[in-house]
Amino acid sequence: MKWIEDRREHFLSTTQERDQWWNISVALESDGRIRGVRLDMIHDNGAFLPWGVITPYISITTTPGPYVIPAMQAQLKVVFTNKCATSPVRGAGRPQAVFAMERILDKAAKTLGIDRAELRRHNFIQPSQMPYDVGFIYRDGKPMKYDSGDYPACLQAALERADYAGFPQRKAAARRNGRFLGIGIGNFVEGTGMGPFEGATVRVQATGRITVLTGASPQGQGHKTTLAQICAEQLNIPLELVDVITGDTGGISMGVGTFASRVTVNAGNSVFLAADKVRAKIITLAASLLRCEEKDLRLMAGVVSSSTTPGNSISYGELARISQGMPGFSLPEGLNGGLEDTHYFTPSQSTYCNGTAIVELEVDRETGQISICNYVMAHDCGKVINPMLVEGQVIGSVAHGIGNATLEWMQYDDNAQPTTTNFGEYLLPMATDVPNIDIVHLETPSPLNPLGVKGAGEGGTIPAAAAIVGAMEDALSEYGVTFTEAPLVPHRVFQKLKEAGAYDKPVI
Repeated sequence: MKWIEDRREHFLSTTQERDQWWNISVALESDGRIRGVRLDMIHDNGAFLPWGVITPYISITTTPGPYVIPAMQAQLKVVFTNKCATSPVRGAGRPQAVFAMERILDKAAKTLGIDRAELRRHNFIQPSQMPYDVGFIYRDGKPMKYDSGDYPACLQAALERADYAGFPQRKAAARRNGRFLGIGIGNFVEGTGMGPFEGATVRVQATGRITVLTGASPQGQGHKTTLAQICAEQLNIPLELVDVITGDTGGISMGVGTFASRVTVNAGNSVFLAADKVRAKIITLAASLLRCEEKDLRLMAGVVSSSTTPGNSISYGELARISQGMPGFSLPEGLNGGLEDTHYFTPSQSTYCNGTAIVELEVDRETGQISICNYVMAHDCGKVINPMLVEGQVIGSVAHGIGNATLEWMQYDDNAQPTTTNFGEYLLPMATDVPNIDIVHLETPSPLNPLGVKGAGEGGTIPAAAAIVGAMEDALSEYGVTFTEAPLVPHRVFQKLKEAGAYDKPVI
């Protein structure tokens, strides 16, 4: 059986995610310290529940972000409508929560006359408070406890890279030329690396090559490179000697999946621990064959050598052949057949990455169009295994976030029939809409897994709408407009400015 649908049919039936309505209020001291937060959120789940209520659940538990909130009241309503059903999309409920929290903090800063960055500094959870119990039960069923992170350092790194201190001068100079510049900030904390488990087998072949098998199938994230790196480093071999096979039940029986920024945490640590066991087996067998102490052995480029006897060495391939059984040859005590090991890593709880987005942009007052001048993304996903792949993940997720913030609006008529049924109506960001992303990597290793890693695939999307819409509001602040929605498409900006009387007099 084969199902083929055209673009319109897909728009009519596909799942979507971002429709939520938030009412949020915050109580603060005069110095900007948060005393409490109250929120009431309605989540439009569409016509049925393909993924239950997990998306709005994540939204509520994401709301506190990196801030100390002594008291919080939350009311959530999940409603059925006759629109397309909801299922998780990159960020999975978090962009909405971050949008609500960061926008109310911007409003609080304006009301109190405090700089937006300074107000956030006043309320950050400090590194000395880690692990920090937020007070919720997270989606993995465990207490929501931030494992590590330096939120003040992350914000500071982003502010410095964006030259936040110099922005007032840039804004004033642009305004004298009739241009409208604004700057926005978005902070987030994201639960990643959730279980229940992921597994990996590491096997030394008789050829000397290493095979890694895992049930975690990639969708373009570069899992094979990352897992090969982890294995190669443990066995001290060139990367090109490692073959990674994914999603083959003939090789490894169980795998959970690629979602929720979880593969490096789960499959990565499975590879790490399995390779560590294989390394120990290599050393034990080589010590027996070379008749030397294990402590005197060195592993290098697929060969085990004795540091005390030059020339006394044996290759991984030869060791693998011997370990697979030779007539009349007994293996050393404690070793079983084959140089391989299978490990299933089960995390004790989710790990929590974090980041800060700072966006400087220009708004065309006459059309509502924006042009992003500078986009800084400071990101902490724990130990970075492959900087290039992490950077690619962050850039891709930022591009997704830019689309969410300014373009991607699923619209319906009064009968809930989609009116955006092709990519001429539902707009996606093009290369001209996405600037160069200035990324700052921070590393706060997680204590919850041997590699110290956290997830990295969704962080760029989560704060994008909050930072971009905050920057748009800042750019047009002289008109007193307030933006409380995303996506903030150009004609909505135009309508807001018209309602504010911006077009009743010429630009000065």
